[in-house]
Amino acid sequence: MDRIRLVGGNELNGEIHISGAKNAALPLMIASLLTDEPLVLLNVPRLADVKQLERILENHGVDIAVHGRRRGDAEMGGQRITFTAGDIVDTTAPYELVSKMRASFWVIGPLLAREGTARVSLPGGCAIGTRPVDFYLDGLRALGAEIDIDGGYVVARALGGRLKGATVTFPKVSVGATHVVMMAATLADGVTTIENAAREPEVSNLAECLNAMGAKISGIGTDRLVIEGAEKLGGATHEVLPDRIETGTYAMAAAMTGGNVFLRGARPELLQSALSALGEAGVNVSQEDGGVRIIRNGNGLLPVDVETDPFPGFPTDLQAQFMALMTRSAGVSKIRETIFENRFMHVAELARFGANIHVDGQTATVTGVPELKGAQVMATDLRASVSLVIAGLAAQGETVVNRIYHLDRGFERLEEKLSRCGADIERITG
Repeated sequence: MDRIRLVGGNELNGEIHISGAKNAALPLMIASLLTDEPLVLLNVPRLADVKQLERILENHGVDIAVHGRRRGDAEMGGQRITFTAGDIVDTTAPYELVSKMRASFWVIGPLLAREGTARVSLPGGCAIGTRPVDFYLDGLRALGAEIDIDGGYVVARALGGRLKGATVTFPKVSVGATHVVMMAATLADGVTTIENAAREPEVSNLAECLNAMGAKISGIGTDRLVIEGAEKLGGATHEVLPDRIETGTYAMAAAMTGGNVFLRGARPELLQSALSALGEAGVNVSQEDGGVRIIRNGNGLLPVDVETDPFPGFPTDLQAQFMALMTRSAGVSKIRETIFENRFMHVAELARFGANIHVDGQTATVTGVPELKGAQVMATDLRASVSLVIAGLAAQGETVVNRIYHLDRGFERLEEKLSRCGADIERITG
């Protein structure tokens, strides 16, 4: 099993190209099930989760063509992939595929909308919480779906063969449920209104793609989406937006080590809350043509309190990284997690570096320490794993991060991007 070895103490200086967002690419890929015409996606990241979803879509009959680089394409740019679902050959998403990635459950919306039926395995829990699919199913029921649970599978049928427009109000903001109901509603008869919809940029990116395919969605970027159902959708070409979580991760890595890093392709409006927190910590954050520059030369880190919230609040997917950063602040900071009930598993691993962190319920109190020391650590989930890399970049001596398959799910060429900026980091295979 692969590991990452790094020796801390080096400043980061240089440029990092921000990849396409995993959390945008996955629902965009799933949207290809809504049409029998080609959907061309640009800037698709090279990630394990993308490859896994490709296998799932191929199981449904989607033809996938990955295109080579064109003249003028950036060296670290994303992939151009064409998805063509000419015929849906299977409306079942089996357990052995869905169990490997929660987002694959989202195929239920397009399959039900286009074929009138879907049989999708329940995704179950995961390392950072149960994340039930009740909101998804209640939303589809509101659109006229009949839903049963049979042997661990959700069996959904559109009464009369076609979904009907309706008002869907989510009791709590859910990105996944917003994706599913919005996609399903594009092919429903009549108008659907989604109240308390997620406002995340990845939701807007999907809505813009659906509109390019012929959907009629208004209210994009707000918590009230109105979708006028269409008879059918067509093909389109659409670009995956840059990854705000990767942007924040590398910004925090640069803040942790010191130095001067330009994050090419980063869009600051996608994570203003996190960048503001970095500014409060004493890090120089500036927008420049083509990206964002992060500078910390010599000055120490100040403690900052943050609370995770749905967009535009502080992202839960940056909570672990910010906690790693705060372990070196000159004081006490508090980090409150409001999205997932079990997302502090990285605390025990950060403690192996000598971090001083106390957890009380959903709040972690971090008391900064003068130095961290390299250690053998183990990744527990995708975002927690990269927090250990951030800690290791500033720790004295050698750090080895085990179980890095979590990293490969969501960070493209991480060790290459960091080493180009001066980090002493390598992947150890086997």
